[in-house]
Amino acid sequence: MPVEITWWGHATCTVEDSNVRVLTDPLFARRLAHLRRRRGALPPSGARDADVALVSHLHADHLHVPSLMRLAPGTRLLVPRGARRAVPGLRRLTHLRVSEVAPGDEIPVGEVVVRAVPARHDGRRLPLGPHRAPALGYVIAGEARTYFAGDTGLFDTMAEEVGPVEVALLPVGGWGPYLGEGHLDAGRAAEALAQLAPCSAVPVHYGTYWPIGMDAVRPHEFHAPGDEFVRLAARRAPGVAVHRLGHGESVRLKVAR
Repeated sequence: MPVEITWWGHATCTVEDSNVRVLTDPLFARRLAHLRRRRGALPPSGARDADVALVSHLHADHLHVPSLMRLAPGTRLLVPRGARRAVPGLRRLTHLRVSEVAPGDEIPVGEVVVRAVPARHDGRRLPLGPHRAPALGYVIAGEARTYFAGDTGLFDTMAEEVGPVEVALLPVGGWGPYLGEGHLDAGRAAEALAQLAPCSAVPVHYGTYWPIGMDAVRPHEFHAPGDEFVRLAARRAPGVAVHRLGHGESVRLKVAR
């Protein structure tokens, strides 16, 4: 059975594997604080259908409580350990089955197993706030092993801690003209790809949200990361098939383990 990846924009993807639908970092907002969705229609209502939703870290563009409120009753939700203490709004999600996880935890969901893995990223809810939880990535293991990196910087033990994977969903940009520490740009994502050596990759976390009033500030950081990742990945990891999707587009991948 092929694995199907749909990119809805930013870090929100649906991974369908072994008849299990996994939704990553759900964000269904046209506007979030100072950010506006500049490209791609909002995901349709069907994008909210999932057996399990994964939240990588506490930042509001990844843990967006209003979007989580729209998930169907009974959906499993995995969040970093400590998230419920740091984000009181999670306590309102009584219709969801919320579990806190840490690196190394494995959670079976139907015919797949979701494993939490480390990420190198700021785990605070607010830039200067005291409330934090560890940032995570996830490996979804079914017919394929699919790595969702969330937000992360490049780190020396990435391949070792993530383990062998066939598909990698890697962030290649951000939502502003400058990327701080703990992020992958197109070049660092290509280096991560060379370390991980999957069969296929999909660039995410770019070309969706941008600060209001800053459309003309370093616009290449909004438009270019996807194509730049394709170009650099061909040089650094020529054996990996890179699929640059448009918003709402899907790719079906036949993978051999």
